[in-house]
Amino acid sequence: MSPTDLRFTDLRDFLQLLEQRGELQRITEPVAIHLEMAAIADRTVKEGGPALLFEHPVDAHGQRLDMPVAMNLYGTRQRMAWALGVADLDDIGERLRSLLDVKLGGGLLGLMSNLPKLREVASLPPKRVRTAPVQQVVWRGDEVDLSRIPVLTTWPQDGGPFLTLPLVVTKDPIEGDLNIGMYRMQVLGRNVTAMHWQRHKTGARHFENAREAGQRLEVAVALGGDPALTYAATAPLPPIPGLNEYSLTGFLRGRSLELVKGVTVDLEVPAHAEIVLEGYVDPAEELVVEGPFGDHTGFYTLPDLYPAFHVTAVTMREAPIYPATVVGKPPMEDAYLIEASERIFLVPAQVILPEVLDYHLPPAGIAHNLVNVRIDKRYPGQAYKVANGLLGLGQMMFAKVILVSDDPDVPVNDHRAFWRAVLAKAVPGRDSQVAKGPIDVLDHSSRTFGFGSKLILDGTTKHPEEGGEVAWQPNPERVASELPSHAEVLDQHQHAGGFWFITTRKERAGQGRHLGEWAARQAAAKGTRLIAVLDHQTDPRDFEDAIWTLLNNIDPERDVQVVDDTFGSGPVFVVDGTPKLESEGFTRGWPEKLEMDPQVAERVEERWPRLFSRAEEPVG
Repeated sequence: MSPTDLRFTDLRDFLQLLEQRGELQRITEPVAIHLEMAAIADRTVKEGGPALLFEHPVDAHGQRLDMPVAMNLYGTRQRMAWALGVADLDDIGERLRSLLDVKLGGGLLGLMSNLPKLREVASLPPKRVRTAPVQQVVWRGDEVDLSRIPVLTTWPQDGGPFLTLPLVVTKDPIEGDLNIGMYRMQVLGRNVTAMHWQRHKTGARHFENAREAGQRLEVAVALGGDPALTYAATAPLPPIPGLNEYSLTGFLRGRSLELVKGVTVDLEVPAHAEIVLEGYVDPAEELVVEGPFGDHTGFYTLPDLYPAFHVTAVTMREAPIYPATVVGKPPMEDAYLIEASERIFLVPAQVILPEVLDYHLPPAGIAHNLVNVRIDKRYPGQAYKVANGLLGLGQMMFAKVILVSDDPDVPVNDHRAFWRAVLAKAVPGRDSQVAKGPIDVLDHSSRTFGFGSKLILDGTTKHPEEGGEVAWQPNPERVASELPSHAEVLDQHQHAGGFWFITTRKERAGQGRHLGEWAARQAAAKGTRLIAVLDHQTDPRDFEDAIWTLLNNIDPERDVQVVDDTFGSGPVFVVDGTPKLESEGFTRGWPEKLEMDPQVAERVEERWPRLFSRAEEPVG
């Protein structure tokens, strides 16, 4: 495979490649942008299916819209690699390793010596052009009407339609740095959207600096273009002078990205995007209500206040294609964007923490709830040194649970096997650590907004100074009929290797904790290391579903305790993964899990065979 085969200028080039390789499905029947497209894309990505091109989108009034909708573009590891111009995601990490000439053991001095080389990532600055495909058509003033763009409503309780793959371009009015971030945008009217700038994001800093400067902040929002730029807008970039999402795209692509100046804003936008929205946010205005939104956590984000984005112009290509994604309960398309960052930033992490051999962010952890780390352990306490070091690296500060192993035979991306390997060597209470720190603002279970606790489990081989190894025989798999009954237990299952998952319908304060304590003192607890009590919507037989629910619903310091059982097999972690109640001191709202409208799901099921009949016409 020649590298030049994977050098895309725009979204259309990428779609053509996908179609040539049998990775694109055209949907020729009319499909509604209200819920139906999202339901189709959700099922497709969970089945490992192709990218989708909906040729005839239909709005909420049954009217056909002119713009096709592209979805699930990055919905497999292979398509994500192709989008970045490589045959495999690991190839980018190897390219960085060669660039930095990483030598384990460099630590901080190694990082300092590599800073000049890191700047080489920014050595392909954008190229400015005077004319561009994205400005072939221009809407101004009263022509601006966002209802003419097929913006999707993806979940039944969403506050409205949301742009879900926007590349939001801003320039700091004080510090002068450029940022291209991906922030969801709810359409509120013909020319107004909300701008979901969370407090930790660079866009939010630009907004606050505009407030301090007493001026409006110009904004441009690109849709489509080079797929590497779409990825770059999600990447956790380190603060290196000259490095931004445009230059990262140039590095990934091996050539400069073409930019053109906006028609109503003093910002440069991707010349080969499909659509660009231009406008401003005004810090002097009152914030607007945004949400609910079915988010990547798999839960609804509750309504909150965010800035309004006023659209002054829309520019686009002739016959543009609208790109979109749906997020929700994993695995979803965003898992592969996350995996790309994981592979790309492994090498820079190893410059600082050279004992890190590999790491992985499992989809069940939705990017910030779980990190699997394998290390080359040499001395006592090294697992905690590494885990706490990771918590200090950029967006890794949001990690909630970090599992550390030194087992060379267990891959970090084998989710269940990695948990088993860690629990086999992590004695509850002795080999765990709880810390406090920043939490992603989308986390609904933390004690307060954006602040909570983290749990580190040391599943490495123990040195004598750490207490040495402790003999332990894990439980076999047991179904509900083989487990003790309790009036409040709806369902339960023991997975081999130390797990006991119990579901209940939460009705009273302390119910999850008390039920977990009861289980820990049953004979069936022998051989378990983690007992989790979960909500009634969780399937305890589904390991991924149970871990996903557990991680979403806990603040570790509050919800994880160690209980000594009475059957001689040692202590167990008891985890309260149930919803938290006001009577328990939890004063924030608790969101619902995402579920598709049953009528929509039934309609998609009925249409499925017709939708996925093969079409012959190539992408034009």
